[in-house]
Amino acid sequence: MKRKILLILNLAIIFGGITMANELSQPFDKGELNPYGKYFSGTTHLNMLIEKDNIWNSSIGNVTFDKGARTNWHSHSGGQILLVTAGEGRYQEKGKEKRTLKTGDTVKIPPNVIHWHGAAPNSSFAHISIETNIPDNQTTWLEKVTDEEYLKNEK
Repeated sequence: MKRKILLILNLAIIFGGITMANELSQPFDKGELNPYGKYFSGTTHLNMLIEKDNIWNSSIGNVTFDKGARTNWHSHSGGQILLVTAGEGRYQEKGKEKRTLKTGDTVKIPPNVIHWHGAAPNSSFAHISIETNIPDNQTTWLEKVTDEEYLKNEK
């Protein structure tokens, strides 16, 4: 019986059914510690998949958030698109209700909308961040999201 259970667990790990503690099964490497960490609460990693250039007019990065990690409030003058690839996260626009994000969700953030995004309190989280309308898209970083704002309506 023990051998059967071990075999099932090993197969589940091999085929992605179980991940190790705080590790997400995601399509891209999580990258290095985020060099923009001063604009985040908690630990995040960044893997730039496509750097800013004048040909494609976008930059694309894989951002991985540890449990509870999140961005500061911020806006993008050219907008942003998020593609959720793993875990559970949160997204909120200033003055609106916080949304839960799960794998497969997308978020289209219009230009100059103040918002934040990050991991749920009890889950790591990863998304692809697409900055649109480059080279004119500039990020304006604002104040940290308070614990009260972050935890509002959490169960």
